[in-house]
Amino acid sequence: MTKKINKDLTAEQKLVLFEDGTEAPGTSELNHEKREGSYHCTNCDEKLFDSNAKYESGSGWPSFYQSLPDAFETKTDTLLGYERVEYHCKKCGGHHGHIFEDGPKPTGKRYCNNGVCLTFKPKL
Repeated sequence: MTKKINKDLTAEQKLVLFEDGTEAPGTSELNHEKREGSYHCTNCDEKLFDSNAKYESGSGWPSFYQSLPDAFETKTDTLLGYERVEYHCKKCGGHHGHIFEDGPKPTGKRYCNNGVCLTFKPKL
């Protein structure tokens, strides 16, 4: 996939989305977002998560127990010396985070997302 990078992204957004960087935990304003709405890819505006799937994981990053269908592609990441499931926006290829198996019901999954990769859109 050819990655089309939005020219309006910040340096940190480009680092996380397209160079597999990670934002510092606890720094995203989206950690405290409680309104009803949806979360979109900061690069391409693809809708990725509904707010009803967001929960407080205690990890320091916005976390969701499920994504929207066909929102992401995954691959195995061994950068830290063990296997993790990394996920990328299916539309633009931007790296968003990792999926862990320690989330709440009904899925048991935790999509641990870098906040700089998301744009929140409140329900109107």
